[in-house]
Amino acid sequence: MRLHRDVLRLVLSTVILFLVPLTCRAQDKPKSPADATVAKRVLVFSGTGWYRHPDIPKTNGWLVRILSDAGFLVDVTETPADLTPKRLEEYQVFLMNNANELTTLLSDAQRKAIEDWYGPGHSIVALHATLVHQTKWTWFYELAGCDFDSDSEFSRARVVVDPENKDHPTVKGHGLEFLYQADWTNHNKTVTGLPGVKVLLRVDETTYDPVRPYFKERGGKAMGKDHPIAWLREQGGGRFFYTELGHDLRSLDTPFAEQHIVEGVRWAVSR
Repeated sequence: MRLHRDVLRLVLSTVILFLVPLTCRAQDKPKSPADATVAKRVLVFSGTGWYRHPDIPKTNGWLVRILSDAGFLVDVTETPADLTPKRLEEYQVFLMNNANELTTLLSDAQRKAIEDWYGPGHSIVALHATLVHQTKWTWFYELAGCDFDSDSEFSRARVVVDPENKDHPTVKGHGLEFLYQADWTNHNKTVTGLPGVKVLLRVDETTYDPVRPYFKERGGKAMGKDHPIAWLREQGGGRFFYTELGHDLRSLDTPFAEQHIVEGVRWAVSR
């Protein structure tokens, strides 16, 4: 029995010897910029009132992964009943993942809760089809600055960085133009020149077919030379960031998109 006890002590001592340095290294690891955001909370909402893309659960998972890796605390819901003043107050960012036609899905009280929550310290990030059929929600339509007209097939196109905002973290490091593949959305009007709006990216419609056949048959229109696809807006004390990326994982699961979304959320919580 004594031999067994001695062996056990030796094993435990060896385990502790290896564990302690690992613990110290983890504690002594220099903090990254992401660590500064560890207390910031993001609520991803992916409920839809109109078309629902089957990839939404996958894009939710991708958002949770990249934002968690960046130091954010992330929750996901599709339940309108969760959008109460008390619940929203727990979060700094409301991230709308393809959450379209919300007057169909959300009650007046739920939409009012979002409106009242938005402001100093509270911001909205919106992906892709979030700006689809929102004209009846006047407050959100005015904040976003536009709505949906039509879209393209999944296409490779030339993306142009706005020179005035080329150093913004959401786009920095990729030059003034690059090729990218996505489903490009045509909006019913441009946001260029709206108060508080900074356009980050535009897409060059001469490099792809901007209106797919389905919408051509229904009167869909391209936007022409001024086709913003990502922008920032500061209004009412809050911040708003929109990007056309996010139809499915093909346009998201890239180094650029990860930088673009993570830095968009970081901008939304920074003051």
